[in-house]
Amino acid sequence: MVVWVNGPIVVGAGPAGLSVAACLRARGVPSVVLDRADCVASLWQRRAYDRLRLHLPRHFCELPGMPFPDHYPEYPTKSQFVDYLEAYAARAGVEPRFNQAVTSARYDAAAGLWRVRAEDASAGGAGTATEYIGRWLVVATGENAERVVPDFDGADEFAGPVSHVSEYKCGEAYRGKRVLVVGCGNSGMEVCLDLCDHNALPAMVVRDSKVHVLPREMFGVATFYIAAFLLRFLPLWLVDMILVVLARLFLGNLEKLGIHRPSGGPLELKNTRGRTPVLDIGALARIRSGDIEVVPGIKRFFRGGAELVDGRRVAADAVILATGYHSNVPQWLKGSDFFTQEGYPRVPFPDGWKGESGLYSVGFTRRGLSGVSSDAVKVAQDIAMEWDQQTSTL
Repeated sequence: MVVWVNGPIVVGAGPAGLSVAACLRARGVPSVVLDRADCVASLWQRRAYDRLRLHLPRHFCELPGMPFPDHYPEYPTKSQFVDYLEAYAARAGVEPRFNQAVTSARYDAAAGLWRVRAEDASAGGAGTATEYIGRWLVVATGENAERVVPDFDGADEFAGPVSHVSEYKCGEAYRGKRVLVVGCGNSGMEVCLDLCDHNALPAMVVRDSKVHVLPREMFGVATFYIAAFLLRFLPLWLVDMILVVLARLFLGNLEKLGIHRPSGGPLELKNTRGRTPVLDIGALARIRSGDIEVVPGIKRFFRGGAELVDGRRVAADAVILATGYHSNVPQWLKGSDFFTQEGYPRVPFPDGWKGESGLYSVGFTRRGLSGVSSDAVKVAQDIAMEWDQQTSTL
């Protein structure tokens, strides 16, 4: 089946796709939003643990044109954020086409159009394919489309379950068990904290990568507010230095806990490599108390646990991989060099939202939801200008 789209084809129905579709609609431009899942924001609804909250204050996470409800807390819960996104889509009149797994998108230079092939991903779809044809393509699948699952020597020998954090909901199923959590980012820290709350025995693997850990709040103010305020007056390198000094003051010397800071600053690494600093919400206290054991990288697995790079062995009943996600754009976007092999625009922020031949991207700024909103507004404005020019000549 072939479907003509009178407006942009938007791939992805998460915050990025919903934002740009809403901004387009506000400017009188129709669009079609495609998503392989059966709901909006499937990462949040299907692949997030129960205790998850927004890591930044809600003010920095609002989508264009709609603030969070006044009764929401400073850090909305997972369910509150999902409710917000669903209300956002309903208010804007955005109705995504679900179970549409995009397998390829290619620009037809002869026709001056994008051809997007999507297969029906529903249980009864039997792989039925639809080709969507339109003048513009907006890539909004985001930075967290696919799980990162590292290979470990001896993984097949391990007797217990091995799962990715995207499958983790809460620690009840692990009560009384020894759990090896691979990864020390926000997800790894929070899963370990949740496991402790359910009387499990977590050990957190801090691999070769170093990590910045910051308090979520300092002096009763969100750390992100402090950083944003300082950036108005000071260069980024100096703000990074101040944040590191304050973090040391509030959190102490983390090297004693086995957590080492990178040489680059927290904001610098976030902006250049997408490495988000960890905002501590209680995990460090459980590490100090011994409830969470910090261990170095894994050399290999064996039946009852893992051998570490320092030669020690740690017993484990289960393994949870808090190893993150990556973009999947290179898997389906064909014939374009706008994105790198890692799935990010080659042109850095703030200019990586527009490519050639009607190609756009939303949500690849490595700046969270604030970057999503910024991209969505720019993309909608640019497409609306072309739309108005074309419709005015008809």
